[in-house]
Amino acid sequence: MEAQYFAQINGDNIVTNVAVVTTEFMAANPDRYTGTWVETFIDNPNKTYAGIGFTYDEATQDFTPPIIELPDEP
Repeated sequence: MEAQYFAQINGDNIVTNVAVVTTEFMAANPDRYTGTWVETFIDNPNKTYAGIGFTYDEATQDFTPPIIELPDEP
């Protein structure tokens, strides 16, 4: 069993947690992995690895990083 990467998303599809675990372990521990979990890929150049605060797009099955607005310089 090889570990996989999963992102937990909330009702707004925002990533709230990322875990390295096997699907078998997740299935055997449903109390520990509640809510919605989707696989994210660290080594796929066509996908974005999820981070906390990223948004999951169900259509593309990919993640978008949050937009950080910097304050204007005085």
